Amino acid sequence: MSAVPLVPPAGPLDSLNPEQRRAAEHGAGPLLVIAGAGSGKTSTLAHRVAHLIVGGADPRRILLMTFSRRAAADMTRRVERIARQALGEKAGVLAGGLAWAGTFHGIGARLLRDYAAQLGLDPGFTIHDREDSADLMNLVRHELGLSRTEKRFPTKATCLAIYSRCVNAEQPLDAVLEQAFPWCADWAEALRQLFSGYVEAKQQQNVLDYDDLLLAWAQAVSDPELAAEIGGLFDHVLVDEYQDTNRLQASIVLALRPEGRGLTVVGDDAQSIYAFRAATVRNILDFPAAFEPPATVLTLERNYRSTQPILAAANGVIGLAAERFTKNLWSERRGEGESGGRPRLVAVADEATQARYVVERVLENREAGATLKQQAVLFRTSHHSGPLEVELTRRNIPFVKFGGLKFLDAAHVKDLLALLRFAGNPRDRVAGFRLLQLLPGVGPASAQRALDAMAAAADPLAALAGLPAPPRAGEGWAGLVETLAGLASDGGRDWPADLERARLWYEPQLERIHEDAAVRRADLLQLEQIAQGYPSRERFLTELTLDPPDATSDEAGVPLLDEDYLVLSTIHSAKGQEWKSVFVLNVVDGCLPSDLGAGTTAELEEERRLLYVAMTRARDDLDLIVPQRFFTHAQRAQGDRHVYASRSRFIARELLDLFERTAWPKAATGPLTARPPAAAPRVDVGARMRAMWQ
Repeated sequence: MSAVPLVPPAGPLDSLNPEQRRAAEHGAGPLLVIAGAGSGKTSTLAHRVAHLIVGGADPRRILLMTFSRRAAADMTRRVERIARQALGEKAGVLAGGLAWAGTFHGIGARLLRDYAAQLGLDPGFTIHDREDSADLMNLVRHELGLSRTEKRFPTKATCLAIYSRCVNAEQPLDAVLEQAFPWCADWAEALRQLFSGYVEAKQQQNVLDYDDLLLAWAQAVSDPELAAEIGGLFDHVLVDEYQDTNRLQASIVLALRPEGRGLTVVGDDAQSIYAFRAATVRNILDFPAAFEPPATVLTLERNYRSTQPILAAANGVIGLAAERFTKNLWSERRGEGESGGRPRLVAVADEATQARYVVERVLENREAGATLKQQAVLFRTSHHSGPLEVELTRRNIPFVKFGGLKFLDAAHVKDLLALLRFAGNPRDRVAGFRLLQLLPGVGPASAQRALDAMAAAADPLAALAGLPAPPRAGEGWAGLVETLAGLASDGGRDWPADLERARLWYEPQLERIHEDAAVRRADLLQLEQIAQGYPSRERFLTELTLDPPDATSDEAGVPLLDEDYLVLSTIHSAKGQEWKSVFVLNVVDGCLPSDLGAGTTAELEEERRLLYVAMTRARDDLDLIVPQRFFTHAQRAQGDRHVYASRSRFIARELLDLFERTAWPKAATGPLTARPPAAAPRVDVGARMRAMWQ
């Protein structure tokens, strides 16, 4: 009888593919792991840490930095599970756990307290969150008299954003203003004075803000001796998502390990999409050359998420990038169907047709067995989903939106709708209360007095016109009275031009209230386009008001009354996620890439990476949708018009064979007509409703 061969016990790295295993087993020299989308990056990094511990490394001397506490906790659990399985009875070495696993800011706070004496800090310092920091910035702003300037000084949130950008990008104020905040350039000297006062106030109060946790750490390790002392706490330094680091974070990492020994960074240059947060793709592109000899670069190309046809198209898009680490994602998963599972490039007439196409496809997928939660609609900018949100609401399809408020919940959209509602019903106190307080110098008490006077009058709008204008309301008060009178007099007959009339009154208020007025104005123009599909003001307001229950909160959240819901998300918020089916809206020049993101080569390349990130979220099905025309508002001499769009330049002609190209015909729909007027009431419903509670 032949002997049964012994099967050796599974090792901690046996589940890895060859490329992942090489990364996990790498020696002490500096290592860059380029981990393509869906390539098992987290598992690879966890196995590398576990491999170091199994090989004798002290887990208390391993520094592991991530970008969220949740990611750090998840990584720690994985490492401990893998190491315990490998160590068996010797697992007691893990008793202390990964003591230095956390976010950059969390690790920084801990080190600053430990080294406070050497840094001239009081170890009892408190840490301000963003809201606290903005409030302190505002206090200093007021003390310096900057809140009483004749021209509108940037708000506290904008001032804090400028300050934060200067710190994290390691750029001087003038450069930050020129590149990211050009509308604030005239305030350069005042801002410099404000920031100086802000720093002094923080030091007097013994507080550090969120950015100080990195800034003070970077300044500490700029001293070679102190950098060596802090770096000496760790035998290994590992950084996840290195493509998302800013210059300040990169300077900290390189100062801790100037020779690169024991340093591992993991990331994907093709997924660097957070320049608006001061992250820079240069950190990961330039990492190998920071050392002599250069760092080892290992690439993970096997994808465990998407089908091969989807990956082929994504590879084609990113392959045209100006500068990148070369990689070619591949998968053992084959596509299905007549087209071989190629992603669809769908031409539609306009944004309204785009919305209907998405809804039809989502429902078809649901009938085929895919839940709503297994599907996602992605877009470059939050307002791009406006027409789709209205269509989903109309069709009673629950959805949750990530990356901004739902379109109909945004403050500026609610403001404009309040103006229309109040014109149609000047006894609507909720609409009136919101509307009147949009004016400068009109607070809750002033608004209440005006509404009380209107309620006591037979003609509420005439009563409003007869009231004296609040002293600080300026021309806005008279303009509001005139606009309300005009909207009320035509009774909604001049629809949808009424909406433009309302917007023209509101825009000066928008400019005064919101720093990002240009972006919000795009939402209002989008609302005017949506209005084209409604026959009357009354129908428009009614149907937009009848939202599902989850659409009534200030923040878009998971629906409470539906166990299933469609996911809507900006591409930025979708990074790291995946779905069975993905739809990408507005894959046209002007949207992807955005008009605002195509000014420089660096900006254009980040827009290309955004499309790549969107495409690589899909497991089985991917639809890129190309509206042929957009309704736009031009100068009065030209009038409103439709402009024709061209397919995104990132889907170059030589890539077209990687897609299934199709057109979705506009659904045949009859014209919307208003209901005939109802007959005279025969029952006093109001009286009966009151009687129920008497």
